Amino acid sequence: MKYYLVAGEASGDLHGANLMKALKQQDPQAEFRFFGGDLMLAEGGELVKHYADMAFMGFAEVIINLRTILKNLKACKNDITSWQPDVLVLIDFPGFNLKIAEFAKAKGILVCYYISPKVWAWNQKRVIKIKRIIDHLFCILPFEVDFYKRWGMQVDYVGNPLLDSVTAFEPDKDFYKKHQLSNKRIIALLPGSRKQEISRLLPDMVAVAKNWSEDQFIVAGAPSFDHTYYDQYLKGTGIKLLFNATYDLLNNARAAIVASGTATLETALFNVPQVVVYKGNNISISIARALIKIRFISLVNLIMDDTVVKELIQQDCNPQKIKEELELILNNIEYRNKMLSNYHILHEKMGKPGASVKTAGLIIKYATQQ
Repeated sequence: MKYYLVAGEASGDLHGANLMKALKQQDPQAEFRFFGGDLMLAEGGELVKHYADMAFMGFAEVIINLRTILKNLKACKNDITSWQPDVLVLIDFPGFNLKIAEFAKAKGILVCYYISPKVWAWNQKRVIKIKRIIDHLFCILPFEVDFYKRWGMQVDYVGNPLLDSVTAFEPDKDFYKKHQLSNKRIIALLPGSRKQEISRLLPDMVAVAKNWSEDQFIVAGAPSFDHTYYDQYLKGTGIKLLFNATYDLLNNARAAIVASGTATLETALFNVPQVVVYKGNNISISIARALIKIRFISLVNLIMDDTVVKELIQQDCNPQKIKEELELILNNIEYRNKMLSNYHILHEKMGKPGASVKTAGLIIKYATQQ
């Protein structure tokens, strides 16, 4: 079968790659064409547009980059029409993907959506549109099933694909030697995968590291950038930058400072105590605070429905407060152990790996039933 996938950011590239691998195992004739990234490209098929040219974060940023977004939408629609896939698989990235879903549905293409849009966070009435334009929705967070049920929509809960990635991870035994690291404890810095995130968060992370001598700080580089881009923040600081080694970094880290997003959950799955940080455009944040109906921004706290990890947002996201929280998770044994104990409960809530394989099987089943 012909599968057209659309992923618009680094996490979508990761989940898309794992899904493609599972689809190939169950459908040896699988053909792929996609908007995505390097991980998906490694699984084969044709990369039409890299997510690095697509990810814009926040209301204001979307308005500023509207021309580029509209151009990308048009290119995607034209390419889908030209290639005529058997099934369209949309991965997260709702601002873009819901428009593509509506287009494809009108064209009679089977629309599968992997990783539900976070409609439970704001504008819940979007579920009415989702019911109309999406044929099959695959959810990865336990509480989403009941949410959609309240709106009269049946969805498939497939578990969380991060469990697949973490379970499949094989530690590099020569991690310290390969990257010429000292014997000091590692503090992992995960400033995100988008320019807006990195530019707003990494300077604060660097400010904390500059006045901290007892540990070594290491940045997990986003695959869509290179050393040159990070030099503007890291040159002369002594802070290491590693690419394609995030899981090894987390596997060896004593603590982490993490941009809100998928990485917060990955960090928890590696049992690394963390402080979650987020900074956005002031206008975007004001709009979001008026619209969003959830108590937390990190996936860890959302899944647990409790404050498991500290969230430092906007004005609270500053070097002093980050430093204070980092000292707590490193040196306050009771505080640290409570977080690790909550991580254990989180693991149980998440269930077992196999989301990619399960989702692939369901996509193939629904496609052949057409």
